[in-house]
Amino acid sequence: MNSAPLTDPFGRRLSYLRLSVTDLCNYRCSYCLPDGYQGKAKPDELSLSEIETLVSVFAAAGTRKIRVTGGEATLRRDLADIIAVCKAQPGIEHVALTTNAFKLAKLFPAYRAAGLDKLNISIDSFNADTFFEITGKREYHNIIRAIDGILASGFSSVKINTLLLGRYADRTVPDAMRFVRERPVTLRFIELMQTGNNLGYFQQQHLSATAIEAELAAQGWQLLPREAYAGPAREYRHPDFAGSIGFIAPYSKDFCNSCNRLRVSAQGNMHLCLFGGIAYNLRPYLAQGDREGLRQYLFSVIADKPEHHFLHQKNVGLIRDLSMIGG
Repeated sequence: MNSAPLTDPFGRRLSYLRLSVTDLCNYRCSYCLPDGYQGKAKPDELSLSEIETLVSVFAAAGTRKIRVTGGEATLRRDLADIIAVCKAQPGIEHVALTTNAFKLAKLFPAYRAAGLDKLNISIDSFNADTFFEITGKREYHNIIRAIDGILASGFSSVKINTLLLGRYADRTVPDAMRFVRERPVTLRFIELMQTGNNLGYFQQQHLSATAIEAELAAQGWQLLPREAYAGPAREYRHPDFAGSIGFIAPYSKDFCNSCNRLRVSAQGNMHLCLFGGIAYNLRPYLAQGDREGLRQYLFSVIADKPEHHFLHQKNVGLIRDLSMIGG
């Protein structure tokens, strides 16, 4: 029996699971689902019992952090139960949630009580009208109130995800800097990634983070050491700011070197790479509660994890849009 933690052929320990619990999303973001999500939630989303089987096996195989994503994960009515199941697994140190923060002020207490440790909130503009233009929702002020309330409650593990879009960057970057000056949050600028459905948008709006990161370094921002089980962000702090700034730059040459992630879709398909060309079907093991079969399968397919993605060659694999497995 293999009791060693999951490790890929390049010596990278896979300690971080990104688990999508629904494809459903209630936003119409211009870079992902500009026409909105079509239809209702799919009837084949993983059940709570299937999720429990999944996360128990991953935890036993060395997973230490689980990020629950979507689509928009908060549209699952049983999300608090999902968080509790993840948190209950021996070895799981952090349970995180990525959300667009719709109705978050109302929903957050239940998630926190269930064991949520970390919260990532998507805010692609700090101007209410631009936020509406990007997302199709007039929720900006509600989201900011929710964040300030969560911070005031003493919950401090809050990160803000802000997509870098060429059309809006001249306003978004300085607005974001003002946002973190007084709030103890980490704000990460994320480069737009190409998917199967956004080629034209990508060509118009993609903006490299390199120049912005260099400017921050010139202004005295200091690069922080990478935390255990962290994602790929490079994070900086400055003594004059309450919060920190990070960058997720998937087109940088060393982006994949420290990859520690596996992704599972809401239908139980595992992706060894966000932009890989194969989805490994875990559903038969999950439906039967076959933990040992799933464990053996994980260790057998991990040998297929690629060293890096192929975005530079315009190869986006199976990803039509980022609502599929949460980015």
